[in-house]
Amino acid sequence: MEFAAEAMRLTTSIFLALSGVTAAVWILRGVGLLTFMPGGLIWFLIMATVAAGIFDVVQRTRRW
Repeated sequence: MEFAAEAMRLTTSIFLALSGVTAAVWILRGVGLLTFMPGGLIWFLIMATVAAGIFDVVQRTRRW
């Protein structure tokens, strides 16, 4: 299990962390616990997650 954790790249970790934060905020806002959060912040988190995912895929396909 330690080998898998060491093999994970920084870009993958950032993507997974952003995905988790975005999902948690979205769910908590939907339930009504974070109703004070503006919708623009949710969109920013979603776009940041998409951008991090694209960046991670690009970094994986680089040969050098």
